[in-house]
Amino acid sequence: MKRQFDDVLLGSIELFCMAAEHSSFTAAANSAGVTPAAVSRSISRLEERLGVRLFVRTTRHIQLTNSGREYYEECRLALSQLVEAERRVTGQQLEPSGVLRISMPTTYGHYRILPLLPKYRARYPDVKVEVHLSNRNIDFVEEGYDLAVRGRSQHDSSLISRRLEDAPLVVVASPDYLKRAGIPQTLEELEQHDCIQFELASNGRHIPWLFNDNGTERELATVGGYSCADDYLGCVTLAQNGGGLFQTYRFIVDKDLREGRLQEVLQPFAGRSRPFSLLYQHARHVPLRVRSFVEFLMENRW
Repeated sequence: MKRQFDDVLLGSIELFCMAAEHSSFTAAANSAGVTPAAVSRSISRLEERLGVRLFVRTTRHIQLTNSGREYYEECRLALSQLVEAERRVTGQQLEPSGVLRISMPTTYGHYRILPLLPKYRARYPDVKVEVHLSNRNIDFVEEGYDLAVRGRSQHDSSLISRRLEDAPLVVVASPDYLKRAGIPQTLEELEQHDCIQFELASNGRHIPWLFNDNGTERELATVGGYSCADDYLGCVTLAQNGGGLFQTYRFIVDKDLREGRLQEVLQPFAGRSRPFSLLYQHARHVPLRVRSFVEFLMENRW
C-alpha cells in the first residue's frame, strides 16, 4: 500500500482538532506544548493540502468553516479510533476521556438526563460533557454530536437506537381550575374545557392527546385558550396556575401530584405512553466515552 500520511501530517491533523475544540490557536498551542505559530503553520499546511479554508480567522477568534466542520468530525472520529486501537493492542484499560456532546429535548433533559450527569462525571472525571437542549432533530455529522435523546421514532439506518423508557402520560389540572370548571368524566367532556396545547416548532402542529378507551387507542385533537411552542414546561406552568387541563408525562408532574398542586383526571382512560430512546452512530469502534455513557445510562434509567 502506498504511504499517504507522514508524522508531520498526522501531527497537523491533531493540532487542527485541538484548535477546533478550543476555538483558539493559542489554547491549542498551550494544550499541546507548542507555540501558536506552530499551530498556525500546521493549519496552513492542511489547508494547502486540501485546497479549502478550514477556519475563518479574525483578530479575536477563529471559527470553523462548513468544510472545516466536516473535516473536523471525520478527523476526530479517526483519531479516536487510533487511540482505541492502540489501547486494545497494548492491553491498556484506560478511562474514558475527551468531550462528549449530547443533544436532548429540553424537558427530558431537565427531568431525566441532567440530574444523572454529576454521577457520571464522578465516575469518569476525564470526560467533559457538552449538553444541547432542544426539541429539534440534529445532524450528527454536520453538528458534531456523539449522542442524542429523542422522543419520536427514528428511521435512520445509520443510527443505533437504545430504548430508555416508555413514559406514561397523565391529564392534570390545578384544584382551583377543577373547582371552577368541573372534573371531566368522559373524553367527550374535554370539548367543554380549556385544554392547553403544545405546538411543535417544526411544523406548527398541536400534539394530539392519547387515551386508552376500553382497550381502544384514541388520539384526540383538543382545543383551548392557550398554546405554547418550543417550551413544553410553559404548558405545565399554565396548568399549575389554573390555565386548564394538560396532558403531560407523569415524571414531570409526579411531585406536583403528590403535593396537591395538580390533580390527575380521566384516570379510566389512562395507560398510554410515548417512547424515549438514546441514539448514536454506527461505527466499527464506538469511542470509549460514548460506550461508557450508553452503559451508564442503561444502568441508571428509570
